[in-house]
Amino acid sequence: MSTPLTAGTSRERTQPSLRRRLSRGRPWLLLLPALAVLAVLMLWPLVRVLLLSFQDYGLRQIAAGEDNYIGLDNYRAVLGDRFLWTVVLPNTVGFAAVCVTLTVAVGTAVALFLNTLGRTWRTVCSTAVMVAWAVPAVTGTYVFVWLFDPLNGLVSSVLDGLGVIDPATTNWFTDRISFYAIATLNVVHHGFPFVAITVLAGLMTVPTELYEAATMDGAGAVRRFRAITVPVLRPVFAVVTILSTIWDFKVFTQIYLMPGGNGGNKDVFNLGVWSYIQSFAQGKYGMGSAIAVLLTCILLGVTVVYLRTLFREDEL
Repeated sequence: MSTPLTAGTSRERTQPSLRRRLSRGRPWLLLLPALAVLAVLMLWPLVRVLLLSFQDYGLRQIAAGEDNYIGLDNYRAVLGDRFLWTVVLPNTVGFAAVCVTLTVAVGTAVALFLNTLGRTWRTVCSTAVMVAWAVPAVTGTYVFVWLFDPLNGLVSSVLDGLGVIDPATTNWFTDRISFYAIATLNVVHHGFPFVAITVLAGLMTVPTELYEAATMDGAGAVRRFRAITVPVLRPVFAVVTILSTIWDFKVFTQIYLMPGGNGGNKDVFNLGVWSYIQSFAQGKYGMGSAIAVLLTCILLGVTVVYLRTLFREDEL
């Protein structure tokens, strides 16, 4: 039989423990409404796409409201299709790699330039740079389509005037390389302002004393960038690289709205467009979902590999 003193001590130990548990759970309670909204808007569509990828799901199944599970047949068909390995995957991976590299490089160069300006001109130039990011992808794509129009485009007219090309026999959108070169210009033009402003925000936090000390030691601009800017802004570069990778791997609008990108030229398909064509143009929603899941897995794999490499470098 416990004494009153022992019972009181036990009760005092239990109350702090209960309070500690409640304090730990309070942040999750505050996040619960937002998490519920995200689950409805993002998690359930992902689950639905995953379920559709295991079905032979078409217009008949939509009309009847029934499921038709076929296991991994869609994945076998996609992974066994030579078109995936020779056209779609090289287009997706190669295009994304070039776009990410150029977007981060151009954005960083613009950020370094903006960081050298005074406050007034920095504000003016930053605002002008952000206009490119504010332009919708649809509008930007049609601008580039007009610029490279084979007959009436500005680029074709200038090159025709210089005697470089014959507009009557030149179509930039039928060739796979020139098609993706135009798409790359479009994507980099639309994406570099985010990188520029983000990196600029990081540059403004770097102490100027570090650069002054490096200058006194005889370090040039390139050496200062490699020895000071890159190590200090490594988390910033990680964020912009990962986000650019995700955005550029799943580019759809800039490809689909260009001539031939909506199904007329299969040589320019990427995973996003191929998934859309399979689903909505051919009514093979199960096959299109399998392609979408494949794209998601590639994005997750690239992100995990990049983060592990980043963390491993920090541990060295």
